[in-house]
Amino acid sequence: MKILFVCTGNTCRSPMAEALVKHKIPEAEVQSAGVYAGAGERANVNAVEVLNKRGIQLQHVSQPVTDSLLHWADVVMTMTTQHKQSLIMTFPNYQEKYFTLKEYVSESDKKVWNELKQAYADYEEKRSLFIQENQHKLDNIRLDKELRGFLAEDLQHIRSLEAMLINYDISDPFGGSVEVYQKTLDEMDKYIDLLKKKIN
Repeated sequence: MKILFVCTGNTCRSPMAEALVKHKIPEAEVQSAGVYAGAGERANVNAVEVLNKRGIQLQHVSQPVTDSLLHWADVVMTMTTQHKQSLIMTFPNYQEKYFTLKEYVSESDKKVWNELKQAYADYEEKRSLFIQENQHKLDNIRLDKELRGFLAEDLQHIRSLEAMLINYDISDPFGGSVEVYQKTLDEMDKYIDLLKKKIN
């Protein structure tokens, strides 16, 4: 399996993810890149230090995302939803390969997403039926008010489902202390373990 990790500058999160995968899933081919990366920059010193503490060497030079890298990868895992959106806008031809790392490995969220899609559909259907039945009986202000009351429970249900969705972003340690980098590495570590399970 060929994995491309993508973050912003390709000096912190994506090189850390790449190093973890090389360490934990040696059978996978892995590279990393950044949506706004320059070429040839070294990894952040704090990223190197926290990986060193784990006994993982990080020899890395940054590279920007390119067509050929995206073509090479079987799957492209971004560190945040924004990185994923950025790739969709800039390189739309590969969007079936794009996932955030958390999205790719998380099974629990799929169930919530399916419930949410259904809840959105039900809400829209009830909304348009209510408008059809009442638009000639009520003026716009009354219609709006009654519609809100009629759909309040459905909206509450949607909000509670949305709150159950995980935040898909890996926290950005850039500019932070070694402790901040350590937290990001620990967070990533958990998801790379789930990735290993999924691949195997």
